[in-house]
Amino acid sequence: QVQLVESGGGLVQPGGSLRLSCAASGFTFSSYWIRWYRQAPGKERELVATISSGSSSSSTYADSVKGRFTISRDNAKNTAYLQINSLKPEDTAVYYCYARGNWGQGTQVTVSS
Repeated sequence: QVQLVESGGGLVQPGGSLRLSCAASGFTFSSYWIRWYRQAPGKERELVATISSGSSSSSTYADSVKGRFTISRDNAKNTAYLQINSLKPEDTAVYYCYARGNWGQGTQVTVSS
């Protein structure tokens, strides 16, 4: 069955960086777009980044994260990544990856001094 497993979250100070990973299995990873969402306490889930399928993939970002977040994929490893730089307290949320109609369990990112 389809499985998406996020990792890489944690507690980081403002201005810090994290790299989130989404390990996929159970489907042809390279054929599907991958999306990263986040959900802060009391807020709706928000789409932050998308990467298209294939080897020459393109990406899009929410305005709130442009220039700080970078989405990428390694089709040989069936893994997608979200590099997060210049973290702000408002980036605190559970981050989820989404593909082929399926969600991962999420990974918590907390930005605090």
